[in-house]
Amino acid sequence: MLHIVDDEAVVRDSLTWLATSRGIPSRAYESALQLLAYTDAGQFDADGDCVLLDVRMPDMNGVAVFDQLSARGLTQRMPVIFLTGHGDVPMAVDALKRGAFDFCEKPFNDNQLMDRVQEALVNSRQAGAMAAVHARLATLSAREREVLDLILAGKMNKVVADQLGISMRTVEVHRAHIFDKMQVKTAVELAGLLK
Repeated sequence: MLHIVDDEAVVRDSLTWLATSRGIPSRAYESALQLLAYTDAGQFDADGDCVLLDVRMPDMNGVAVFDQLSARGLTQRMPVIFLTGHGDVPMAVDALKRGAFDFCEKPFNDNQLMDRVQEALVNSRQAGAMAAVHARLATLSAREREVLDLILAGKMNKVVADQLGISMRTVEVHRAHIFDKMQVKTAVELAGLLK
């Protein structure tokens, strides 16, 4: 989902049309506060999220919005592309150093902008997938984490049982729980998920 934040209706409308022509769903906000309210809900699009953010807005400027998103830890899940007619090189460099995905000046090249949006959406999907993996890892017990580490080291169940001082049957039960919680079927798939 492309989130367009600009106080000018004509800019919001043209960017929405441009995104739609590329098959990118979008939502437009005339206020930065509306975007922040949306992020408070914590609902992210499975296909990724990207924010096109104007720098100059009446209620809260784009840099302040970016700071809010950064403070909430959302800039990986919602990459920000600044889009402004009032930018300068120091502002662009500062935004990029602080983690913005890109900084574009108006007028912009439609194709280049949408290419960058699609790249940001790919990054967002990857960040979402990693967040899901970390959430599943957090559900493992301390003992399951120990078993997981040994499985990832390539240890057989008997070796894991010996090292942890537990029965092989207990290792098998932990292994089954780990696979279930991590939503994998094999140790190879588990290793691929966690690399």
